[in-house]
Amino acid sequence: MDSKKSRVDWPLPFADAAAVGVSAGRLEQIRPALQKYVDQGKAPGFVTLVARHGKIVYYDALGYMDLESRKPVQTDTIFRMWSNSKPIAGVAVMLCVEDGLLSLDDPVSKFIPEFKNTRVRIDELQWIREKGFPPPPGLTPTVPSNREITLRDCLRNTTGLVQVNTATLQYLVEYSGIIEESGLLNPPTKQPDNIRKMLAALAKIPLAAQPGTSFTYQVGYPVIGLAIEMATHKSPEEFYRERIFGPLGMKDSSFYLPEEKLDRFSTAYDPVKKGDKWKLAMQERPEESERVTGPRTYFEAGGGRGGICTTAADYARFAQMLLNGGELDGKRILSRKSVGLMTSIQTGDTYVTIPGPCGYGFGLGVGVYMGGDVSTLRSPGTYGWTGALGTSYFADPEEDLICIIFTQVFMHKIIPDNLFQEEFERLVYQALVSR
Repeated sequence: MDSKKSRVDWPLPFADAAAVGVSAGRLEQIRPALQKYVDQGKAPGFVTLVARHGKIVYYDALGYMDLESRKPVQTDTIFRMWSNSKPIAGVAVMLCVEDGLLSLDDPVSKFIPEFKNTRVRIDELQWIREKGFPPPPGLTPTVPSNREITLRDCLRNTTGLVQVNTATLQYLVEYSGIIEESGLLNPPTKQPDNIRKMLAALAKIPLAAQPGTSFTYQVGYPVIGLAIEMATHKSPEEFYRERIFGPLGMKDSSFYLPEEKLDRFSTAYDPVKKGDKWKLAMQERPEESERVTGPRTYFEAGGGRGGICTTAADYARFAQMLLNGGELDGKRILSRKSVGLMTSIQTGDTYVTIPGPCGYGFGLGVGVYMGGDVSTLRSPGTYGWTGALGTSYFADPEEDLICIIFTQVFMHKIIPDNLFQEEFERLVYQALVSR
């Protein structure tokens, strides 16, 4: 454990592990287990935090925040959260719902009128059954959508919208003009500044499925930031700071990073295969990041372009607030019932493709473990999420447990056996010895 932080009450109170039913000796296995991923060149470094019953029992930093300079990662290193921004977006929407500014079942067309009369792709056989003749050559057969896409759909990933980067060749050819103009095929770090324009273009492409019937990750989340902005008349940055970051004391959290914090901002890496070996190649230097140099106008709530920048300490305070039912240090952020709705499964029987092949549903910004996955020790009802650059967090209400592991490697599982998140989780659970 980081000795400099071990006897203070930031970001949460500290406790001897045994006092909260955790074996300190077993927790000591975490550091050498993660060190091997650094030594093998599979990750640059990690910040890890474990809290039980609201008390920190493990808080550590190892490895590097920049491999070239060998600059060590610190517990106050700042990370790009990417999709770990989604739980924060869920809280922001629930705040607007509690304020009477939004409803989870508001149609997306309320914010982007182009979504008013969406159509849904069907296969040729269904077209022939309904029409009695084949569809025109080269055109995608469609039918009107059964209902409008809602904010709830956006939060739980059931919009039915097409993920353009995985769309069929027919879509790419038929709608090539719309796709090119909108920038929908741009890399995530280079998405167009005008989110409204991008979404208006997406609305012209037929849905891949009826709203509410299938799980399509991320594609509806750009709507969320826009809806928050229209409902509150504030940018998501301003609203988050006023209602979430400020009250929770999340002093290092923002969409864009102030230059004075640049020295704590981690370099981001890509896995690259050279011959038969994998190496980490620099993806983005801190000083060149859009989160530092950008126009500070792109607030994509699902994590586009890196999403929220934050530390493990700040995120631990956010996570503990949710686990406490919406309150931290005497300050109530959300009602207990709002937190319960957000962290409950909203996808019903819909097959959720991530994070695993079975056992998971999705709430309002968080994935929720239902049970049945033999590869995990999580209790049913455990919720949380991960980010594309290797950040991960989950909270287990049954065990009153929070686990955080942050690094900055894009799509790290491309590297074989790069299972640092799973190993960290296993080692935390095997350290629980009593309630």
